[in-house]
Amino acid sequence: MMIHGYEDARRLAQSRLPRLVFDYIDGAAGTGHGEALNLAALADVRLQPRVLCDVAERDLSVPLLGDTAGLPFGTSPMAVCNLASPDADRLLAALSARHRVPLGVSTLSSTPLEQLISMAEGHAWFQLYYSGDGTQTLKLIDRAHAAGYQHLVLTLDVPEVMRRPRDQRNGFKIPLRIGPKQFLDFALHPAWSLGQLVAGKPGMANFRMPGYHFDRTESRGRANWDTFRVLRDRWPGKLVAKGVTSVEDALRLKQEGADAIQVSGHGGRQLDATPPPILQLRAIRAALGPGFPLFYDTGLRSGEDVVKAYAMGADFVFFGRAMQYAVAAGGGPGLAQWWSLLAEDIGAVLAQLGRRNLLNLSSCLA
Repeated sequence: MMIHGYEDARRLAQSRLPRLVFDYIDGAAGTGHGEALNLAALADVRLQPRVLCDVAERDLSVPLLGDTAGLPFGTSPMAVCNLASPDADRLLAALSARHRVPLGVSTLSSTPLEQLISMAEGHAWFQLYYSGDGTQTLKLIDRAHAAGYQHLVLTLDVPEVMRRPRDQRNGFKIPLRIGPKQFLDFALHPAWSLGQLVAGKPGMANFRMPGYHFDRTESRGRANWDTFRVLRDRWPGKLVAKGVTSVEDALRLKQEGADAIQVSGHGGRQLDATPPPILQLRAIRAALGPGFPLFYDTGLRSGEDVVKAYAMGADFVFFGRAMQYAVAAGGGPGLAQWWSLLAEDIGAVLAQLGRRNLLNLSSCLA
């Protein structure tokens, strides 16, 4: 098994996962046109090579909210990540600890948030949805703080879960509901099914404690600016506002006390008509100025994409579904191979640009 790029990992994952699971990871909102537009916009970003710059030594570490990340990318929070592989959470946490980069821990993680921050040796950021009347949300904030989390990622772009046709066709639900169609799908993928049977069906581990419940279909639309202020006051650590593509919203979030903003189109899984997030990244950077922490996810497929995002204004980036493809394709070795490939490609691209690190790359745009 060799992963030479994103498409290799995706192809191998598709062959090994039940259709229901692969389509959940791979799918987008609506027709997928918005996701395709962002991928095209990212592909069209041009970088200007330079020569004779002595780039024999290159440094991939970057400053990150008062700390230093060993690599310039981390893992986005992903719901029930262990659907890709029973040990996906553990493997991602181990890499985050080794490279000192953030592991995004989803509200709907397959492993309790307390275990994940321990596995990641403190390099974990807890992601939060505001839902319902906010009762469960506030309890999770306090729980994350008690567990030792210092970074809270507030996802803002899911006031309602948008229609994802592939999930609907497959009858995908969280938690999983297994009927005849799903049973046949699992039976045709015995290696995956046996692994999950031994490990136990992945679910929403943070809601197994008494007094906790979560309904994925429950509206998250009650949140407003007053809600944000309540959460900001409640959380004593760094607060990252995720899911932002509007310049106006970015400026308001900065004013209201966000410590960082994460430009994101939710991997193309929410509004199909969203403008390409990679282009909004550049516009938001111009509006916020050079000093405010700005992160990015959505559409990243390679080390070259990482460098492009930094050139467009990002201070750090996150990969989502690509991580799940890699672990589904080859377990721990496949995931490690993918991380090494990304790091090697980033270093090689920097050499082409005549740069020794990822700082101040905007001048590299052609």
